[in-house]
Amino acid sequence: MTAASFPGGISLSHLDVYDGPAPDGVCGGSPHMHLVSTEAYAVIAGEGALQTLDAAGFRETPLTAGTVVWFAPGTIHRAVNHGGLRVIVLMSNAGLPEAGDAVMTFPTEIVTDAAAYAAAADLGDPLRRAERAARRRDLAVAGFGMLRDAVVAGDRGPLDAFREAAGALVRSRAEKWPDIVREGPLAEAERSLALAEAVAAGSVAHLAEARLHEAVASAGERGFGMCGRLRTYDVTGQEDAR
Repeated sequence: MTAASFPGGISLSHLDVYDGPAPDGVCGGSPHMHLVSTEAYAVIAGEGALQTLDAAGFRETPLTAGTVVWFAPGTIHRAVNHGGLRVIVLMSNAGLPEAGDAVMTFPTEIVTDAAAYAAAADLGDPLRRAERAARRRDLAVAGFGMLRDAVVAGDRGPLDAFREAAGALVRSRAEKWPDIVREGPLAEAERSLALAEAVAAGSVAHLAEARLHEAVASAGERGFGMCGRLRTYDVTGQEDAR
């Protein structure tokens, strides 16, 4: 049997949402959107909110322990921390976000210039990553505010233009994305289909090869993600040797 990936070919990480204030006085992360992947939050502690811009317009959804929300590709989202907000993040298409399936809501002049976007997004010197993460968050918040205000005023033009610019920004790296989907979630779905068909045909031979798998947490200090400090997990399916 091929080693099982995490259920559904998704990825999992542990997020402590940034608690420092942006220039608008709101504490939280960098607003951004994914172009292909669906993301889910399962809140495990604290309080906050999720601000979103999507087909329904602008919305703020409260987050407390036990809340589960998810949002489709194209949903611009901003995690807001009202105190101790900690989240388990589930992301479809494991490996795809790491391959660049996310664009922050920097102002138009940055999002439409690939070099300027790369410079604004780069965390640079490891000793200054906290400072750089705050700086890029503030830039993303500035752009998000302009998009939100336009949508609330009934003008979706800036939002549509941002989505087009985001697509142009990632187009070159997106050439590899179909392979990530085929080798990850699609392959996992095909394995599940094959097992379902085997059971329907009267065979349960695959059950003899069942194994426990354990995710391995990333070592060292938590990374600086878009929404907060992250602890990632290797969910590629290594067996527990115990």
